[in-house]
Amino acid sequence: MDIDVRLRVFTWFADVSGAVAVSRMGPEEITRARARRLSHNLVTSRVFGPMPRGVLVTDRVADTAVGPRPVRLYRPHTARALPVVVNFHGGGGTLGNLDQSDWLCAHVAARVGALVVSVDYRLAPEHPYPAGREDGYAAVSWVAREAASLGARPDRLAVMGDSAGGNLAAVVCLLAREAGPVIDAQVLLYPVLDLTFTRPSVERFAGGPVLTRADMEVFRRHYLGGPADHADPGDPLCSPLLAPDVSDLPPALVITAGIDPLHDDGVDYAARLGAAGVPVRHTDHARAVHGFLSFPGVCRASATALDDVCAELTARLA
Repeated sequence: MDIDVRLRVFTWFADVSGAVAVSRMGPEEITRARARRLSHNLVTSRVFGPMPRGVLVTDRVADTAVGPRPVRLYRPHTARALPVVVNFHGGGGTLGNLDQSDWLCAHVAARVGALVVSVDYRLAPEHPYPAGREDGYAAVSWVAREAASLGARPDRLAVMGDSAGGNLAAVVCLLAREAGPVIDAQVLLYPVLDLTFTRPSVERFAGGPVLTRADMEVFRRHYLGGPADHADPGDPLCSPLLAPDVSDLPPALVITAGIDPLHDDGVDYAARLGAAGVPVRHTDHARAVHGFLSFPGVCRASATALDDVCAELTARLA
């Protein structure tokens, strides 16, 4: 595969170590992976990116309509009311935590001049669908309702998510189209949008790197639930790419990685949005792998993708 040496070494190590390979994890390994915290130091910053200066990071609990949910707020130093970006981390709906989005959220806060609210939604298999979806929509509704108390503007709201978080961001936009609040932009980073796994790239990159077809199958099984209450992967609120109508959705930036089983999900969704009259911009990074914005120190495309994210949000939330 045509990827940089640094990225090739990193993905080889990730694959060999099984650090993100859920198909090789039992319940105890999943618990340990979720509990893994990322400290910010010289070593980790070389891989996962340094935090920008001038951003205040605080953790709190959001009192949402479906119960209390931990959130992390990233606030640039300014006295003015800020636009808001609600972020959903990746991890297949099974793995992940707030730490893995630190670099992205902090840079968006600093460069866009926005309050970024990252949501710690419930994870499967303990909390299968629709728990994550409910948490995502409830968190966005809470942000819109509490914007003034957060020092933010309720009339400038965007959602952002990577991988499974991109699925939640897209689904929240479908729900908000029907019942509010108004969302001004959606940023979908190598999102999973079709849980039927029928897109050609799923087989083309079934062996990875980073994300494999075997991992995707386990993520899907956990997310959709057990045999007795298994959700339909063709449900548009599981697979927004299969929604019968994608018109009147928020303007979108869709970023895809060329070497990724989820590549075609993003490509096809961007095409559907555009055909439905939704303003959409799609950027495809041919030499990038799934999750590349999470390790900017080893993937050259991360800086370009971050530029695109910040430019899109700045324009839509101005």
